Amino acid sequence: QVQLVESGGGLVQAGGSLRLSCAASGRTFSNYAVGWFRQAPGKERDFVAVISGSGSSTYYANSVKGRFTISRDNTKNTAYLQMNSLEAEDTAIYYCAAERGTIGTTKGAFGSWGQGTQVTVAS
Repeated sequence: QVQLVESGGGLVQAGGSLRLSCAASGRTFSNYAVGWFRQAPGKERDFVAVISGSGSSTYYANSVKGRFTISRDNTKNTAYLQMNSLEAEDTAIYYCAAERGTIGTTKGAFGSWGQGTQVTVAS
């Protein structure tokens, strides 16, 4: 297991940008794929983006493709989610997750989770 802590959430106007960070500790970070998920009030936790351990492969949900960018810096044991052109529909708690091996896009594919960070987009 790896321990994860998200940061960078907040309140932003529609059309604005935020960058979320996911700091990891406890294991060799580069061995872990990292995913971002989000959960709006009353809704399921949905996949947003995922990046492989090396950073060479990424995959996005259609709803964020072209607006969000996932990246990582393995020297800092940190993954990022750059969110641009934010919309009110992006309002949610954002969670990062990690798992050894190949990347996945479902909640069940990840064994380690952070506590979440709130993102609120005002329209």
